[in-house]
Amino acid sequence: MDRHKVKRQRLDRICEGIRPPIVNGPMPARPLVALLDGRDCTVEMPILKDVATVAFCDAQSTQEIHEKVLNEAVGALMYHTITLSRQDLEKFKALRVIVRIGSGYDNVDIKSAAELGIAVCNIPSSSVEETADSTLCHILNLYRRVTWLHQALREGNRASSVEQIREVAGGAVRIRGETLGIIGLGRVGQAVALRAKSFGFNVIFYDPYLPDGVERSLGLQRVGTLQDLLMHSDCITLHCSLNEHNHHLINDFTIKQMRQGCFLVNTARGGLVDEKALAQALKEGRIRGTALDVHESEPFSFAQGPLKDAPNVICTPHTAWYSEQASIESREDAAKEIRRAITAQWSNIDPATVHPELNGAAAYRFPPGVVGVANPGLTESPVVEGIVAHGIPPVSHSAPRTPSPGETSKLDADREIPADQ
Repeated sequence: MDRHKVKRQRLDRICEGIRPPIVNGPMPARPLVALLDGRDCTVEMPILKDVATVAFCDAQSTQEIHEKVLNEAVGALMYHTITLSRQDLEKFKALRVIVRIGSGYDNVDIKSAAELGIAVCNIPSSSVEETADSTLCHILNLYRRVTWLHQALREGNRASSVEQIREVAGGAVRIRGETLGIIGLGRVGQAVALRAKSFGFNVIFYDPYLPDGVERSLGLQRVGTLQDLLMHSDCITLHCSLNEHNHHLINDFTIKQMRQGCFLVNTARGGLVDEKALAQALKEGRIRGTALDVHESEPFSFAQGPLKDAPNVICTPHTAWYSEQASIESREDAAKEIRRAITAQWSNIDPATVHPELNGAAAYRFPPGVVGVANPGLTESPVVEGIVAHGIPPVSHSAPRTPSPGETSKLDADREIPADQ
């Protein structure tokens, strides 16, 4: 058989299931872009107003999204407060690109998005400094017990004598010489490592996906297995994104491999930690204290869930990524990515990269920030006039392999290479 014909048949098979061109022909001159789970578009509008109509939905689920958006939106911007399953994605009839305003994208079914011809992008770099700084704040807080000393003072405990100070500040530990174990040495993980070294920590890390030599360039110590890290760390901090392979990475089994009295910090993704196992370990003293910015169930409430009566817990409401500067930068970058998708010629993307089974595969390098590349459905649309419509009421070397349960997926962009969030 003619090799060109074979190649064509192969591409036809690859593209089966890809969303066909928009029903009414090419993309309209003024495509609709929707912010799904927010209502402030003041940063995005100046960037998009000459190429798209911008609307906001302020929705917590697709059931709250206006029919016009479901039928006409070509692009979608979203934070982490709405989840798009396959069933949700199928409700969108014209959608071609989703941009997560932040690094993690576990709230989007990227495999289904690829099968439907929808590109999924993230913004992995805008909050690196903020998340690293917040992580160090949590670590220092655990070691120096600032939160508990503050609470004691507010409750009227004015420790003055050495004995009183010893009682109220019991558990405070000298940092110099302690070993900090980092799981996931990507952008945030590296930033945390460099900051921690300046405080006197010995820093070790586990990341099976980093090339050899990174540890030497950063002056860190690499360990070969997750168990090695758990056994040798006085404090463990998580900096990998969440996927089906590392859900509940910290569980009763892995906690039992930790040093007695270890600290645990998580500013990555809540699903990495089994909170029931963590609560039990805190009560039994196996873990000395924990600081969590992310939780299995958000928004987090101390009154509910297994951590409500656990001791030595510090929780913040998924804000480690935030600063005014980072917030604006991530929104600007997300809007620019949507603009690039609308105005670019997507036809230059190799159709082989569309195959759903290759979505996120290690052997394929996608454009920066792109998690899943889909069928070229976006074409150039020169626009003369910019009209912005406010809210429609309520309305990212080696061949791929399957990671082990303790590992993370190769192209997880916040993965911070072994997710602001």
